[in-house]
Amino acid sequence: MSDEESLVAVEREVALMFRRGRARVAELSRRVHPGLEGMAYSLLGYIEQAGPVRVTDVGVHFSVGKATVSRQVRTLEELGLVARETDPLDRRAALVSLTEDGRRRYLAAQDVRMRRVREVMGGWSPEDVTRFAELLHRFNDILGESAAD
Repeated sequence: MSDEESLVAVEREVALMFRRGRARVAELSRRVHPGLEGMAYSLLGYIEQAGPVRVTDVGVHFSVGKATVSRQVRTLEELGLVARETDPLDRRAALVSLTEDGRRRYLAAQDVRMRRVREVMGGWSPEDVTRFAELLHRFNDILGESAAD
């Protein structure tokens, strides 16, 4: 396979992975709560990982505008999955964190996701899994850098 053919194959496989990933995230969002769509699972995951986080930082992390992230966070709040509080360092800003119900639901969906990852990669050697994780991390770092351009 030529270098160009390899790059075309990478682009094709990454595009397929992204399409499948979007569908999987939407499915996991509905698993957390039937009223959720799209990126809600990812938002909950970031909020879980980041702890109390500013709504604007959630938007920056996902490269979406303030209005979009505020609307999505408001939906999560209305469903009782996140709680909003005033940022003690900047009274104009809000911090969001998962509620106990939100955390419980998110972790249950995450468990389902990780079970699937274990099934898919169960036949891989530990060395292959480690190398794949390293390459994906490297790839995502480069994508993140190019998004800032």
